[in-house]
Amino acid sequence: MSDSSQDRTLPASPRKISKAREEGQVARSRDLGHFAALFAACLVLVSMASTLTGWLQRLLAKGLSFDAQTVAEPLRMTDRLSQFGAEMLLVVVPMGLLMMAVGVVASVACGGWNFSWKAVQPKFSKLNPISGVANLFKASQIGMTLKACLLALVLGIIGALFLQANVGRFMHSTGVPLPAALNHAAGTVWAGLLLLLLAVGAFALVDVPLQKFVWLRGLRMSHEEVKKEYKEVEGNAEVKGKQKARMREAANRRMLAAVPGASVVVMNPTHFAVALLYEDGRMAAPKVVAKGADLMAFRIRDAARGAQVPVLEAPALARALYAHAEVDREIPAALFSAVAQVLAWVFQLRNAMSGKGRAPGDLPELHVPPELDPKNRPAHERAGAEDDQ
Repeated sequence: MSDSSQDRTLPASPRKISKAREEGQVARSRDLGHFAALFAACLVLVSMASTLTGWLQRLLAKGLSFDAQTVAEPLRMTDRLSQFGAEMLLVVVPMGLLMMAVGVVASVACGGWNFSWKAVQPKFSKLNPISGVANLFKASQIGMTLKACLLALVLGIIGALFLQANVGRFMHSTGVPLPAALNHAAGTVWAGLLLLLLAVGAFALVDVPLQKFVWLRGLRMSHEEVKKEYKEVEGNAEVKGKQKARMREAANRRMLAAVPGASVVVMNPTHFAVALLYEDGRMAAPKVVAKGADLMAFRIRDAARGAQVPVLEAPALARALYAHAEVDREIPAALFSAVAQVLAWVFQLRNAMSGKGRAPGDLPELHVPPELDPKNRPAHERAGAEDDQ
């Protein structure tokens, strides 16, 4: 079956999405990062406008001040420029770090936190220039390039129109004192930043769901991939069948090994056999040590006879025990009375065989609640229960 992109029409499974995240593939929106960083910068500028304006005013005044020594030694200008540059860095660097941090947080908010060493491992296949050129012409890459160009065009048009509309205000700033000029220019720049922020925000609003859609679209699966993944998760049916058969045979061997130590085996007599164990003073209630149907029932019977364990035919009790009792578990409380009668009869028989008492008579009629006897169920329920066993 072809595994081309045209055949991948099924949504990605949770397992494939998880594997993609392990390889470092997540949905990320660059526009959201740009918007968050620009928004953080605008907040800082607004909240610290007076402080930044005063700092810029002092820096400009200091830069435009010259003393006699500076005029006499022009090389001292280099030191002054270094000093002014260091002061600028004290403001620009923290602002840049803040914008980077906010951009990272926005990226994590879009696709979730994901760290993968596979994403940073070198892949020599990426150094192939032929495949690299082919990747440039993928629909997703072309779409991302066109979107970036559209964003740059929109921001350029907004900036150009804003400058054209406010060029008179900037020219007016040159004719007023420096403090007033800085305040006037700061207000104008803030208005321009607000327009740019709205434009980037609009792009981010569209880009976030778009990136998630493109990411999930790229992870779509074909029918063959779904079948292959199902086999990997669930395992091959033939192999699983063999494993179950081996586990069932091992369980049967354990049960047959426990039969010689049983107190009694109850049969129905042709379909079910249940081996019971009860040790007076050590056990609160009898428990099932083995049970089986059809061929396994006869194997339990033969193992019991070989170990001289009494085998009794009690059809209703055998059916109820097989249906409602589990191996290595105590019998249901509703069957205590019937099982107690069987054990009492067996213990009398053993005492008689050892010369400690009289032989018991016939096994008394056992009371098994009708609702516990599978024979009393409707035919379709009995068939379902047999299939489950």
